[in-house]
Amino acid sequence: MLIYKIFRRSEWVAFRDAGETLGAPIDLTDGYIHFSTAAQVAETAAKHFATESDLVLLAVDADKLDALKWEPSRGGALFPHLYRPLRAADVVWDKSLPLGATGHIFPEGVF
Repeated sequence: MLIYKIFRRSEWVAFRDAGETLGAPIDLTDGYIHFSTAAQVAETAAKHFATESDLVLLAVDADKLDALKWEPSRGGALFPHLYRPLRAADVVWDKSLPLGATGHIFPEGVF
């Protein structure tokens, strides 16, 4: 199952260059890396990145991640949280996540 992480482009570039990351500022504050499922990612983008256009969406195979926990969050829904650095080798693909007139434009096949 693919899960998704949204990064600002500068965060993605730093991650790509370093080969691993502890995540975005919110991840550092919370002590784990936040992910969303396909059913959750559009709401995550709207809630946390509503006006941001230079974003990158990463897909990661949840079945290949150790230290991944499914924990209740928004509305009691279970969200995947990674309790270790995210490594470049974990990323299945990365694609731009532009902002359109009615919200973010997700790559084909995410939903």
